[in-house]
Amino acid sequence: MYKLLLSLNLLFFSMTLSAQQFSTVKGKITTSDGQAAAYISVGLKNKGQGNLSDQSGNYSIPRVKPGSYVLRATAVGSNPIEKTIKVLPGEDLTVDFIITENSGQLKEININSNKTNKYATKKSTYVSKMPLRNLENPQVYSSISKELMADQLSFSIDDATRNAPGLQKMWEATGRGGDGGSYYNLRGFITQSKLRNGIAGNVTSRIDAANLERIEVIKGPSATLFGSTLTSYGGLINRVTKKPYDQIGGEITYAAGSYDFNRLSVDFNTPLDTAKTTLFRVNAAYNYEGSFQDRGFDKSFVLAPSLSYKASDRLSFLFDAEIYSGKNTGKQIFFFPWQQSVAALGVDRADKLNVDYKKSYFSDDLTQQSRSTNLFGSMEYKFSDSWTSQTNITNTNSYSNGFSPYFYLMPGNILSREDQSTRNSKMNVLEIQQNFNADFNIGGHRNRFVVGLDFLRINSDQHFLSKKYDEISTGITSGPVYDSFNRNNMEATYALGFTPYPDIYKTNTYSAYVSDVFNITDQFMALAAIRVDRFEHKGSFNDKGEKASDPYKQTQFSPKFGLVYQLLKDQLSLFANYQNGFNNVPGTNFESKALKPEEANQIEGGIKMDLFNGKLSGTLSYYDIKVKDIVRPYRGGTDNANLKIQDGTQENKGFELELVASPAKGLNIIAGFSYNDSKLTKAGDPDVEGLRPGTAASPYAANLWINYHLPDNFLKGLGFGFGGNYASDNKVLNSKSAGAFILPAFTVLNASTFYDHPKFRIGLKVDNITDKKYWVGYTTVNPQRLRSVVGSLTYKF
Repeated sequence: MYKLLLSLNLLFFSMTLSAQQFSTVKGKITTSDGQAAAYISVGLKNKGQGNLSDQSGNYSIPRVKPGSYVLRATAVGSNPIEKTIKVLPGEDLTVDFIITENSGQLKEININSNKTNKYATKKSTYVSKMPLRNLENPQVYSSISKELMADQLSFSIDDATRNAPGLQKMWEATGRGGDGGSYYNLRGFITQSKLRNGIAGNVTSRIDAANLERIEVIKGPSATLFGSTLTSYGGLINRVTKKPYDQIGGEITYAAGSYDFNRLSVDFNTPLDTAKTTLFRVNAAYNYEGSFQDRGFDKSFVLAPSLSYKASDRLSFLFDAEIYSGKNTGKQIFFFPWQQSVAALGVDRADKLNVDYKKSYFSDDLTQQSRSTNLFGSMEYKFSDSWTSQTNITNTNSYSNGFSPYFYLMPGNILSREDQSTRNSKMNVLEIQQNFNADFNIGGHRNRFVVGLDFLRINSDQHFLSKKYDEISTGITSGPVYDSFNRNNMEATYALGFTPYPDIYKTNTYSAYVSDVFNITDQFMALAAIRVDRFEHKGSFNDKGEKASDPYKQTQFSPKFGLVYQLLKDQLSLFANYQNGFNNVPGTNFESKALKPEEANQIEGGIKMDLFNGKLSGTLSYYDIKVKDIVRPYRGGTDNANLKIQDGTQENKGFELELVASPAKGLNIIAGFSYNDSKLTKAGDPDVEGLRPGTAASPYAANLWINYHLPDNFLKGLGFGFGGNYASDNKVLNSKSAGAFILPAFTVLNASTFYDHPKFRIGLKVDNITDKKYWVGYTTVNPQRLRSVVGSLTYKF
């Protein structure tokens, strides 16, 4: 860190001495009808140096070295304009542009490219499987942009998702085959990041941010367009990846910091032919991090190549991959023994546990290896200006093998040290999806329409085994007994015998869906959609290939409706939605009748805004999610605990607020607040009836990030950021007989500073500034990382 800060000071000094050598290229951009053209990108071609035009159409590129350049003006969806210029030492140069679009056309082009409010994403093609502005969409979602991730030095999806209101991390990634990275809670339900560009893309280990353009947190039950297997009733997390572009460019970043953190990442892009019809981009990263505890590490490598090919003006292809490989020790997780009361444990809060926060209680050699290989292909054909076809295919393969230590909290300050291993566990997911999109008028009313077919196959060949190793006093934090929970001893324990837990099955899901956004008027829109889903479970099997459960089939319809009324055109919208989700359930009830899918229905309403020329964007909503047909034990005067009845209910309701603002030049703010009330309204068990489930996370949560970079001067690019996250008390154990165990409320503060030059970027961040001890988990207690400091250096080309 000392060397990094010294280098930064020397850099500032040298820049001050040489400032008089630079010149400024400036000018004004106007449309074909003479209006100012705002938010047009103007830059020196292949030099990585440029800026955006302001509301008056003016742009300025400072600190340009003497020489000859090609000055290029581009807008999203518009043809670029290039001019050859010559810059003389110390002499400013004025170059004006007139773009071919008129002011009305440019407004449409710029709807999603307003970088004054650089953290705001105002349009998505994935949330509704069609290009739709946020103000026109009755569904609520949050977008986390690459600009925000860069300012916060976020290197993983775990770091980035701290900025999504209502989304709380519950578990770190397990690395087990079939998992989808870390476990989160959204609107009171557990979810994972299992989608990539709108289709399946599991990564079992920590998900790296190397190839991420943005992250979309899509809220509420969303089975109508995304199915049930990859989503939850609270919503889903969709990763949008970087795509190739038509210039040579990229960057190399090295970062290092606390707990032996070391990271090297590369982003390289180039056209492969002179016509620029074939483009290639590759992102790669190596990441190593130790633990804040005395033992533990996580080492991973990701390679993400991407190739696009434009066969004609109508036909284009995109091929890409994500290849992950890693080795890690498990993150520390404390469980509660079945039917043990909180009173027997002796404490009812994590901060009162007599457990050393900085001790792992296991050995560094209890490791696990994991791999994920995701292959993607997409073909897009444009029939006309109104009709487009897109064919997507993805094949995901995950693998894991090794140990995963965990602990039970026992009375008398005792830890039961145990392990759950995977042995050559594999899972394959194949998804083929065909979408037809249209944008047309009927009787003067605009329709934006998608009809799709989807096939999803899951082939699980997972093998789990679990065994207790020993019991140890929490006061033993060193010595032979403490060190004995290691690979050799655990393998010897398994050699004495264990019970396998195979998870071997195959499923096929055949789906069709249709969705239409109908403009009743220019400011009043209605959305209607429906999905039909045919689920086929081929049965499950044991390790010997013998049938463990019978196959079954279920058919489900999933509707979705929404209304949007723009009080102020393109500025302020009222919205309401009805959304549906479901979960396929195997088996029969107490009357030997087949169970049907569990179902969730959401009603939501609120307001969306994009005010003050895009400087203030936000969403305020209230939702009510009711889950019905939950399977529960059937008492009915019998002692048979295996009998079931399907009449359980749960209600989750709450509100969320998100604001993304740029109130002054160089100042960007993102803030969120959420409240969630979850309740088991009909559980069939008086012990938990009417209580909040132990999986529902904290009822209150908030996030804030304030970022400021200096306005135009010789230090332009210097910036500072500060913010954090708050979560209220979380009852991870909550029943009338066992009592309640609480993970205490916490506030974690973070900060960063950076200098962003057209050719390089220097950054420094501090996470958990106050060195706060805090815990997350659902039905578990998971200690989190203490204060860490990381510095980074990026070279751009």
